[in-house]
Amino acid sequence: MDSELSSWQKAAQAKRQAILDSIPQKWRIQRAVLPVDVTGKFIQGYLTPREIEITEADAVAITTQTTSGNWSAVEVTEAFCHRAAMAHQLVNCLHEIFFEDAIQVAKELDEHLAATGKPKGPLHGLPVSLKDQFHVKGVDTTMGYVGWIGTYQGNKDDPRHRVAESELVRELRSLGAVLFCKTSVPVTLMAGETANHIIGYTWNPKNRNLSSGGSSGGEGALIALRGSPAGFGTDIGGSVRIPASFNGLFGLRPSAGRMPYEGAANSIDGQNTILSVIGPLATSIGGLKLLFKAILSEEPWQHDPLSLPLPWRDDIENKTKQLISEKSTASRLSFGIMRHDGLVEPQPSVKVAIDFMERILRDLGHQVLEWDTDLCREGREIASKIYNLDGGEDLLSHIALSGEAQIPQCSVEPGKHFNAREVAALNVQKREYQKRYMDYWNGTARLTTTGRPVDAVICPTAPHAAVIPGKYRHTGYTTFINTLDYTSLVFPVGNADKNIPSMIERSEFLSELDQKIFGDYDAEIYYGAPVGLQLIGKRLEEEKIITIAEYLCEQVRFYTGQEDLVNSSTDA
Repeated sequence: MDSELSSWQKAAQAKRQAILDSIPQKWRIQRAVLPVDVTGKFIQGYLTPREIEITEADAVAITTQTTSGNWSAVEVTEAFCHRAAMAHQLVNCLHEIFFEDAIQVAKELDEHLAATGKPKGPLHGLPVSLKDQFHVKGVDTTMGYVGWIGTYQGNKDDPRHRVAESELVRELRSLGAVLFCKTSVPVTLMAGETANHIIGYTWNPKNRNLSSGGSSGGEGALIALRGSPAGFGTDIGGSVRIPASFNGLFGLRPSAGRMPYEGAANSIDGQNTILSVIGPLATSIGGLKLLFKAILSEEPWQHDPLSLPLPWRDDIENKTKQLISEKSTASRLSFGIMRHDGLVEPQPSVKVAIDFMERILRDLGHQVLEWDTDLCREGREIASKIYNLDGGEDLLSHIALSGEAQIPQCSVEPGKHFNAREVAALNVQKREYQKRYMDYWNGTARLTTTGRPVDAVICPTAPHAAVIPGKYRHTGYTTFINTLDYTSLVFPVGNADKNIPSMIERSEFLSELDQKIFGDYDAEIYYGAPVGLQLIGKRLEEEKIITIAEYLCEQVRFYTGQEDLVNSSTDA
């Protein structure tokens, strides 16, 4: 009974219904029972052959067609709006829908191309989705907080509500992108699963018994269902990389300052010991590169005081390609392999993915070194302190706006407030940790045949594939990278296999948490879940890491016989 609901429950219910009402009636799914896997043939069953052709293309293929006029921006936009509408009904992945505005923008782009013979920019006619942290004119930004509905970041009388736009949004419009929806996040953002009282739980499209990850979980789920070819999330502890890994996608966590954060909403805003960063997610490495380069071409440092004046560096890309093509063994690449983080060993399918990548690298003549796991511990511990500098006050204050109950995946407990002296000491500890890690990495030059430090490190993104709801217990594989502010790119390697008998039993564990996470493993439930790995570079090495990732994904495709992972979509 509605009369029995609290005010916050009624507000959440009304918003949830408003999102559904934004979907045209002709696109509503009339089905009581859904299968476990709603990707591929299932979602395609709701689309026309032409819509399938368009939405199965990656961002590179789409912009090739739209910038040349072979495909109209309107047709492409309508196809992705339809598929996004299906996606939301299958896995709860959208917070905001503005399809009509998107189609109007697409019409204007088609008119511009017809009148001038030139596209508006390199993203002309490309639908791009956004995590619900970015302000879009005329649209709510709730970040999953019931108390933010109909407000500007919880402030009811702020005139910026419905008129503000984030710098990233402005740049995407300038580049010719078509913005059409905003995607779900966990309330507070600080979670590896996506759940809030507005839309509920965001499920994994490949296996609806599992999570889509967090906090950019809606982006991950939507793009995995090809309801968007590419989009943007944010990452302060793994929030781009975890959804990318869990959904079989590509995701980039650049170093702070390369992507413009100006004008975006955030939790614990003003905390700058570890900065949240914006990063793209896409169905291909080519799509990831396209979005990253396009934003840099807008010179975000002219508009965002925290953006670094670093355009895309062709010289680094070309130098990396030259190293890759070297025939001499002494000049090939060298990689560190980090098999676990010293606290929790990966579950069986993640171990198999690491071993698989090591075999590929050795077969290709690249050098592989074992990477020190002890270095993760301090970075993980520093990050944990930083996320709680205010004792959870910011997060709890936003929940308190509506009085909504906390969600188990996103629970926050009041804790110790750090004073200025303690924050300064933590900053010193972080800097000294970064220096030790830098020295360790540079010191590997003594061990490589190239005489250079290791070119990149490969490690798990999480100790499991897409996780069982309520059982994301450990973010140590991602948070230490945020402490370091290193570049990290996630790429898909395969899917969880239930037939790995040699790895099912273990008698020794690194910690109680390790034993608990191993005990969570259920081969039947995890079967088929996507597995992604991280490719890590040093700070501000995005060009190098993207270029190496292009190369490695070609090799993964060759070894597995999968569809091209580099310049086209994988099979949804």
